[in-house]
Amino acid sequence: MLNPQRLYEWEPSGLAEVETIAAEDSAGLVLLYHFDGYIDAGETGDQIVERLLDDLPHRVVARFDHDRLIDYRARRPLLTFDRHRWTAYETPRIELRLVEDTTGAPFLLLSGPEPDVEWERFAAAVQQMVERLGVRLSVNFHGIPMGVPHTRPVGITPHGNRTDLMPGHADVFEEAKVPGSAEALIEFRLAEAGHDVLGVAAHVPHYIARSPYPDAALTALEAVTAATGLVLPGAAHSLRTEALRTQEEIERQISEGDEELVALVSGLEHQYDAVAGAETRGNLVAEAVDLPSAEEIGNELERFLAEREADGGNA
Repeated sequence: MLNPQRLYEWEPSGLAEVETIAAEDSAGLVLLYHFDGYIDAGETGDQIVERLLDDLPHRVVARFDHDRLIDYRARRPLLTFDRHRWTAYETPRIELRLVEDTTGAPFLLLSGPEPDVEWERFAAAVQQMVERLGVRLSVNFHGIPMGVPHTRPVGITPHGNRTDLMPGHADVFEEAKVPGSAEALIEFRLAEAGHDVLGVAAHVPHYIARSPYPDAALTALEAVTAATGLVLPGAAHSLRTEALRTQEEIERQISEGDEELVALVSGLEHQYDAVAGAETRGNLVAEAVDLPSAEEIGNELERFLAEREADGGNA
């Protein structure tokens, strides 16, 4: 493997500030990380990163070489054409930032487009950063599509070697092989090297997984703050407001639907409640229900998805 350090460069003033903080705080910093492009149902991770950067003061600590990591033909950056010339270019940025929560407590945030290539080298570079900056805990967050109804609380699946930081969550999955991601590989390599790492996966109703689902982002953010001690009320308030609007819009769309649509969502509610009741009783075998398929639900709610996407994803 080529030297991972050649994938990124430090911002001198930002690096100096983080190293000063690390020297003064023996407990170490928390690193949050999320990358665009992977299956992030409900745009769960993207919404959290956007709120954090909009709401909190931050500065760049390091920049990755996007020219080496991004396949531009797969994800073409946007250029602005004004009348007769190009006037702007949206440069892809994979950056490590120093952020302060509402109390002034510092933490690190690594975000940007998911690298298309050199994942192992990228993961090794992140590990170098974790070790140089004295990171005590690395946390990633995203959404996964699940057969759950939007009318029930968002579930969470914690993963990594510090799931003890999120007690009370039952294991949903047995062993499974799934398509990989740079985010997951970093978690795997950090844990393999003995670093503490936690992943937070929010369960998003699969019939609205292609649209922003603030409920999932809010639930994931609350799980992150509970596990890390970070104080992020501004981001939480913004997501809570959007979640209420989104739920109202979903209910409006369903109320305008036909009886078959209502029956499909009701079937998911029945299944969810049956499983929840079985867990409460200590019986893991839920009563049988006629559960609609993901294809049936997706077809029935296609109108809802189309309208949300046409409106820019805003409920």
